[in-house]
Amino acid sequence: MTMNSSRDVRHEKNGGVRPASPPPGNGASDAAYAKPQKTERSEEPVPGPAETDRDSGSGSGADTEEEFKEGGYGWVVVLCVFLINAHTWGLNSSYAVFLAYYLNSGAFPDDPITFAFVGGLSFSMALLVAPLVTTCVRVTSTRKTLAFGVVTQTVALVAASFSTEIWHLLLSQGIAFGIGMGFNFNATVGIVPQWFNRRRSFASSLSTAGSGFGGLVYSLATNAMIDSVGLSWAFRILAILSFVVNGICCLLFRDRNKAVGSVLAAFRLDLLRRKEYLLFLSWGFFTLIGYVIVLFSLSDYAQNVGFSASQGSIIPAVLNLSQGIGRPLIGLASDRWGRINVCGISTLLAALSTLLLWTFAGKYYPGIIVYALFGAFAGCIWPTVAPVGAEVVGLQMLPSALSIFWLILVLPTTFAQPIALAIKTPGPDGYLRVQLLAGFMYIGAFISIWLLRAWKLEELEKANLTAPERRAGEEDDDVVARATSRRSTKTSRPRMMLRGLLSLSHV
Repeated sequence: MTMNSSRDVRHEKNGGVRPASPPPGNGASDAAYAKPQKTERSEEPVPGPAETDRDSGSGSGADTEEEFKEGGYGWVVVLCVFLINAHTWGLNSSYAVFLAYYLNSGAFPDDPITFAFVGGLSFSMALLVAPLVTTCVRVTSTRKTLAFGVVTQTVALVAASFSTEIWHLLLSQGIAFGIGMGFNFNATVGIVPQWFNRRRSFASSLSTAGSGFGGLVYSLATNAMIDSVGLSWAFRILAILSFVVNGICCLLFRDRNKAVGSVLAAFRLDLLRRKEYLLFLSWGFFTLIGYVIVLFSLSDYAQNVGFSASQGSIIPAVLNLSQGIGRPLIGLASDRWGRINVCGISTLLAALSTLLLWTFAGKYYPGIIVYALFGAFAGCIWPTVAPVGAEVVGLQMLPSALSIFWLILVLPTTFAQPIALAIKTPGPDGYLRVQLLAGFMYIGAFISIWLLRAWKLEELEKANLTAPERRAGEEDDDVVARATSRRSTKTSRPRMMLRGLLSLSHV
């Protein structure tokens, strides 16, 4: 480790802000980076009130060095993201109940595949707006971006309550709701890791557990509301609840974009030239195809094999309960045994449970309930995407990396469920092709993440990082590149890749 790197690491441990390093792939030399930089707080420019509010999303002032410590106000941020996820993705999970109602009630006579596009559009629009959200956060603030999302989501649900044609639902429950959900999600998804280091995966997974518990509540509540007050008032009640909760979270939310030197560029296309990032993208692509199919199909599948609508609504509720409990456990395991390790194992378990449990035991109610209990693995992308993304590109580049990540995943989220309904056949075994498709998508995702693991171990072995450098590498992945250029090993690349695939190392 160079003298400057050691000083930066010591400065970070004391709560300071590490000087910004050259962004990955910019060609900056070690000599240029090693030039001494001033880190004393007295010599740093003090932002004005307007700049502070814009950067932090908080009107209370900038996040100074003394304010930050492991966790701290970050636990309030975790609670806010938990509740936002509960009232965005959790609420969206109840579309499995809406879809079963649309398919079996005849309220909106149309081709069943059209109904699948409603849920697919809400997913895909939430991801499609990711670059726009990143730009809005940079130009305005996180809080103002969140406020727009809260209002848009509320208006969408109210508009859906007046729908009389299927295209009304496509515009309101599909496109408009997805845009509002996307602004809320993308503005907050990368913020929790900024407040934590040792407990980063646990804190991130705890916040994503909100979508699981929200899905549990709303899957049961939506079915009950439709039965008791009708479809229109069910939408209006959901609109009121989400507006109140998300609005309060918007007021309490704070980020540390300025403190960590986040690169809030909507697109960093140079990332697409990095093989590790392409593996990260392929893992997300395959995982989301499987996840969308599982999430939106279970309720209708239950009715297809002979269970009642009430029994069918319980299955996605159990799936979401499993995610609510399982995601923090996945986070704890990630911090203990390695983020990429746990991500890969979770993806493999999702594949095996889908191909074995859902396919062979799904016709029996206890069997489908047991499969739903594996829901934490089916949705393993949500508690692991930000921590694994930080392992791949570093915290500074994470906002830009996630913008491209979500944008590319628009395709699988839009067409996964329509494809599932298109290959579904009549009869009790009508979902067999759907089950196999979901299972093999998870297999593809596992192969991608395990190859990514091999790359990470190869990079660490080439760099031969010291413990302080490895901790610094969690903040800035360019630390690995600089150390690699100084201490490259002579181990052959094929041998290192093979070792990465089979090694039990913590990564």
